[in-house]
Amino acid sequence: MQSLPTRRVLQAVSGLFAGFFVVMLSSTVVATSLPVIVSELGGTQTDYTWVVTANFLTMTVTTPIWGKLADRMNRKVLIIVALIAFTIASAAAGFATDTLWLIVCRLVQGMGVGGMVALGQVAIADVVSPRERGKYMGIMGAVMGVAQLGGPLLGGVVTDLIGWRWNFFLPVLVSVAACLLIAATLPSPRLVPRGRFDFLGSGLVAAGFGLLLAWLGLAGTAFAWDSTTSIVLGSVSGVLVVAAIVWELVAREPIVPLRLLGQRTFALTTLASLAVGVPIFGAAVFVSQYLQVARGLTPTESGFMQMPLVVGSLLASVILGQLISATGRWKVAVIGSAVVLLAGLALMGTLRYDTSFWLVGLYLALIGVGTGGLMQNLVLVLQNDLPARELGVGTGAHTFIRSLGGTIGVTVLGAVLAGRVASQLATALPTTAGALSEECAPGLAVLRSGTLPNVRELCEPLRVLVEQTYGEGIAEVFLWIAPLAVIAVVATSLLRNRPLSRKTAMQQLEEELGAEFSALEPVEDGAAEAPGTVLPQNGGRELG
Repeated sequence: MQSLPTRRVLQAVSGLFAGFFVVMLSSTVVATSLPVIVSELGGTQTDYTWVVTANFLTMTVTTPIWGKLADRMNRKVLIIVALIAFTIASAAAGFATDTLWLIVCRLVQGMGVGGMVALGQVAIADVVSPRERGKYMGIMGAVMGVAQLGGPLLGGVVTDLIGWRWNFFLPVLVSVAACLLIAATLPSPRLVPRGRFDFLGSGLVAAGFGLLLAWLGLAGTAFAWDSTTSIVLGSVSGVLVVAAIVWELVAREPIVPLRLLGQRTFALTTLASLAVGVPIFGAAVFVSQYLQVARGLTPTESGFMQMPLVVGSLLASVILGQLISATGRWKVAVIGSAVVLLAGLALMGTLRYDTSFWLVGLYLALIGVGTGGLMQNLVLVLQNDLPARELGVGTGAHTFIRSLGGTIGVTVLGAVLAGRVASQLATALPTTAGALSEECAPGLAVLRSGTLPNVRELCEPLRVLVEQTYGEGIAEVFLWIAPLAVIAVVATSLLRNRPLSRKTAMQQLEEELGAEFSALEPVEDGAAEAPGTVLPQNGGRELG
């Protein structure tokens, strides 16, 4: 089987890149407009939390399921199904009349996002060899980074200009175009499944980890950590997670093959990716909070201030991807990126409420370079070491663990920050209350209630106190994150420096299956296929 010409590859991946951009954008584009959305729909603080949580929850728990399906079914069809689900949910969300409607749409949106994230990386592997894949994965990483980090800025502008509903309507146009382009240009192997699909494992993974993420996301806001609801939800999720792990260890065709953790490359790349996941999600959460609460910037100003993070990620993804493809050398790039990430996180730990914005921008750029150079290149190294028949399930499991670790890490660190801020304010406020002017009374009441204040509306003494408290607290959070970058440095250093293969996943499948693959002809309607065989789509006419 010959490789596809460059023109065909570019056509195929352009549709995937468009799909990646629009689904990742959906996760963050509503961030700056959520106060307006929830207020207009008459929602509560609990509704606010669910609108944020729903999309990411279903994205995370469905990723390994989509990955498993990628090794059993036509990948192009699965990608189109995921994008269609996303498109319908996005359009429906734009017509929402209450928060329940919007939350349900966000849940379905997340399923489509999970499918695109899990399947898109495998589809690229089908048509591009690891040696050439670096430049394409680099572009994909840049697309995803810009979508995730630039989403809040775009959402704020769209909301101000034409209304929040267009944050859902505009992605529909892009996703429809991506669907059409993928359908017309993306080749894919047609897989005949081996064994039975692990329905029990799928249910346990989705229910257990879904409830765990829901508990972590809602505890402390929708209900207290020590409430009956929290205890029950945490206990049930814990039992289901343990059951899922036990079942996945004994299942013949597991959704999350834990045995892969015994393979050196999978274990080390997943550990490094897990360590990178927390800074990626933490940057999105804590940097915005620092800029708006500790520095008093507006959402739009905060979005512009995060541009060094976006640009750093974009440049690192693209430039390092090109260099890896040109030279075939990846290890220096990933270790160097991990070192730069460590430096950026450590420097963010020095932040204060009056740190120069130029320094803040520099520190953010370092984090962007580190995450941009690591995220997709770790997937590239992993895929280069996986058998082609396990590409989907291995990539899905890797992405699932990274997302899960990032979510749990940021949730725990958010709770630590909230506790630190509440404690410091509770100690500081009584000592300053007697000296405050009458204009400070409303702000003082807000702070004592535990509500997150708008610092621009506080009187000068309270504003400085809040900015100083949050500035130091968020700096401490980044110091907690920094050791994870040390783990990434160690893990990437221990990776075997295996040369990048020049064969696509479909060529590797042909090699793994031998004569069974190469002798196959297009299957006529009603013809039988042997279990475990792989057929090039379109009868192989465009691929051979």
